[in-house]
Amino acid sequence: MTRREPTKRELYPHFLQLQTRWMDNDVYGHVNNVIYYSYFDTVVNEYLISSGVLDISGGEVIGLVAHTECDYFAPLSFPQKVDAGLRVERLGGSSVTYEIGLFDPGSDEAVAVGSFVHVYVDRETRRSTGLPAPLREALERLTTGGTG
Repeated sequence: MTRREPTKRELYPHFLQLQTRWMDNDVYGHVNNVIYYSYFDTVVNEYLISSGVLDISGGEVIGLVAHTECDYFAPLSFPQKVDAGLRVERLGGSSVTYEIGLFDPGSDEAVAVGSFVHVYVDRETRRSTGLPAPLREALERLTTGGTG
C-alpha cells in the first residue's frame, strides 16, 4: 500500500467550504474518519449539480461509488471550517476518479487527501454507460494532468 503525501491547494481547480458539526467529533475530540467521506461526497455532488450535469431525481445517467480511500495527515475538529478541493485524477469512458484535498482555511497543505471513484450507469438498468458529453466537459474542467 502506498501512502499519499499531503497535496497543495494550488492543485485543485474547484473548492467548497464546509462547516464541521458538533456531531462530527468523536470521543477523541476530532472529526471521525467516516465523516471525511461525507465531505468527499458533498464536494463531488455539489460540483456536478452546480455545473448542471447531475439531475439527482430524473437524470438518465447516475454515478455509483465503486471505491473510496483516504490518507490522513492532521486532525480536523468542530467548530472549524474545511476547504474541500476537487480535481479529476483519471477520466475514463464510463468512470471518473476524483481526488479530494481537505484543507484548514488559509493553509496550503492538505490535512487529508482522498480518492472517490464514480462508475456511471443507466438509472434504470444499472448497466455501465458512457459519460454524456456535458458531463465529460464538466469533468475535463477539473482535470489537471490529462485523462490518464
